[in-house]
Amino acid sequence: MTEGEAVELRAALLRLRRTTGLPVAFGGLLQEGRRQHLRIGELNGAATGVLRGLAIRAGHGLGGKSMALSRPCAVTDYAAARHISHEYDAAVAAEGLRSVVAVPVVVGRRVRGLLYGALRRPLVLGDRVLDAAVAAARDVEQALAVRDEVQRLLTKTHTREARRGPGAWETVREVHGELRALAPRIEDPALREELLAVCGRLASASVPTGCQGGDQVSLAPREVDVLSCVAAGATNAATAERLGLRPETVKGYLRSAMRKLDAHTRLEAVVAARGAGLLP
Repeated sequence: MTEGEAVELRAALLRLRRTTGLPVAFGGLLQEGRRQHLRIGELNGAATGVLRGLAIRAGHGLGGKSMALSRPCAVTDYAAARHISHEYDAAVAAEGLRSVVAVPVVVGRRVRGLLYGALRRPLVLGDRVLDAAVAAARDVEQALAVRDEVQRLLTKTHTREARRGPGAWETVREVHGELRALAPRIEDPALREELLAVCGRLASASVPTGCQGGDQVSLAPREVDVLSCVAAGATNAATAERLGLRPETVKGYLRSAMRKLDAHTRLEAVVAARGAGLLP
């Protein structure tokens, strides 16, 4: 589990406790290359560290059952539950847990992790608690999905960045636009900086050698984002949907960028931005 993933997981566990009122929350993500093996890596509200590092296998215990079924599972009294195996009873008892809910984190139909919430009393966990636990897991799922897409695009960019054919440049420009659109959704600052650095390299690579320098045009990040979508042929409405903005806001950014670039049409703005090394 990377530090960025750990940050996402910690935030989700904190939200789970706050929204459910459960005193204990913990969880982990599956280890790379080991799809049926998960270790508890984060604890929130635990009285001991006994659960940390606990290896959860698919089909074993409450969490393993949740992993195997790809759906939430809950028990009112863990030690007395009849429909789960009991390999982890000692650790659960040492932490004093009784009522427990386990929710899988599923990305692309594959279980990527588990979130748990627990009480130290044997009480039935109602729908409100289960819904809130599922919502916390969905937050992690969305964050992981975005990170996966960023890594896919970065890999695609690195493998094709050196190519110079017309088809390769179209791919580079497409990837640049997708990366720019994803950047505001990345909470991990290191990953976001890497993403934006790649965008900068892609944009500057389009400027012919010896043409750098002179008067530099400075555009706001969102102006570059809008121009990147326009360069891919997107309408204002499509650009707004892609960037999570209002169409009127997109028009405002586009007008501002055109003014700074001394352009009278969308096409002129794109050409000028490419010439200034702001777009690939």
